[in-house]
Amino acid sequence: MAVSPEGTPAPPVEMSPAPPEAHTLEPAGSDSGAGRLSFCTKVCYGIGGVPNQVASSAIAFYLQLFLLDVAQIPAAQVSLVLFGGKVSGAAADPLAGFFINRSRRTGSGRLMPWVLGCTPFIALASFFLWFLPPFTSLRGLWYTALYCLFQALTTFFQVPYTALTMLLTPSPRERDSATVYRMTLEMAGTLMGATVHGLIVSGAHGSHRCKETALPGQVAISPNATHLYSIAATVVAVTYPVCSSLLCLGVKERPDASARASGQGLSFLAGLRLTVRHPPYLSLVISFLFISAAVQVEQSYLVLFCAHASRLHDHVQSLVLTILVSAVLSTPMWEWVLQRFGKRMSAFGIFGMVPFAILLAAVPTAPVAYVVAFVSGVSIAVSLLLPWSMLPDVVDEFQLQHQHGPGLETIFYSSYVFFTKLSGAGALGISTLSLDFAGYESGACKQAEQVVVTLKVLIGAMPACMILIGLCILMVGPTAKVPSRNSSRSLGRRTSYSLA
Repeated sequence: MAVSPEGTPAPPVEMSPAPPEAHTLEPAGSDSGAGRLSFCTKVCYGIGGVPNQVASSAIAFYLQLFLLDVAQIPAAQVSLVLFGGKVSGAAADPLAGFFINRSRRTGSGRLMPWVLGCTPFIALASFFLWFLPPFTSLRGLWYTALYCLFQALTTFFQVPYTALTMLLTPSPRERDSATVYRMTLEMAGTLMGATVHGLIVSGAHGSHRCKETALPGQVAISPNATHLYSIAATVVAVTYPVCSSLLCLGVKERPDASARASGQGLSFLAGLRLTVRHPPYLSLVISFLFISAAVQVEQSYLVLFCAHASRLHDHVQSLVLTILVSAVLSTPMWEWVLQRFGKRMSAFGIFGMVPFAILLAAVPTAPVAYVVAFVSGVSIAVSLLLPWSMLPDVVDEFQLQHQHGPGLETIFYSSYVFFTKLSGAGALGISTLSLDFAGYESGACKQAEQVVVTLKVLIGAMPACMILIGLCILMVGPTAKVPSRNSSRSLGRRTSYSLA
């Protein structure tokens, strides 16, 4: 994406197609237009990210509610489930980067075998995560183990999939375009996951659930609820083999031209030490530690807030749908804003979530909730698009400055996901534990006033503060410069990345 680091439009020469010399960067045997990606390739690449988003969306909005009110696990154990799963996924990121970095290229590439190999196991883990075991005393341990397994497997799927961006084409503009396709389709997957999953399990929740009993305290687990969650889990699990097959058929990795030219790159640990000292990378990571954690908290507690801290039980599905539809529809708009005004200026779009999140906590009425849901979706779209659009620029700038050879893009991607998952683990673990301290009663129809106040803080003040901190760091810290034409030439064969 050709924009200047200051956020102003880049000179026209930056937006022009690559010069004839740039075609010499293509590997032998490729056409002159090999730097440009076809529409089919971009779509198939984007489809590959759909299943993880479908599953993650269902988990983000409904797992906490499922564990508390269907599986009826104490809030303290739910905190352990969420924290353990996120930490497991975070710990798997550097391991994924290490093993992928050392893997050999096969006929289908270096990254694609990892994506395809993880697919059947993730599908199974995704299904059993929503399965209610017959025993009750060890349910907390059951869901902790399954969520840890699921997060680790999705990491070994997502790291090579996102790193594949750098091996699609040497053109930064085409990589940005492929990123937009990926983000748009991932948004559609997020929409599908939350909507389909929510519609299927809607019969397990709602105001009618408490009206059917006159007894206070816990409500017995309905067999219909467990059946509905099993159906929803099956639908989510099926997306993995379907979308992975389309990714494999429509996307081909570029040959490792840089590996042949540069030889063996840095080891994983040496590369990691270098990347975490790169100032633009540190600024990007630290800022989105707070922003991504805020988005995760907002998603996780929206359904609980509607169920226990407001009279919005019957609006849950519509509110979730409003958030995701506005996020999907606004993604192309944010891509235009990124190109027109620059990536740093586009970050101010995330700020829109701050006043509206506080407004929802203060005035939890249906009209206000729908306005807040729409604005939040627009802000969430740019918060998801921006880091993945800035990260390739960081990798390019690092390669220009250090010239350490191939293999570093996986380290950048895996370590970024590691830090963001770790921040999400801390935020969700501590916030869920606060519900336990407030006296949250699993399966109860009516919660104590302290729980209501805690939910309002978690849905309003907490994400607002984290977003403000993240934006301040992003605005003040250094950002990577987009490589110019001369810089692209100086990259030489390094514009094609390798995982050697």
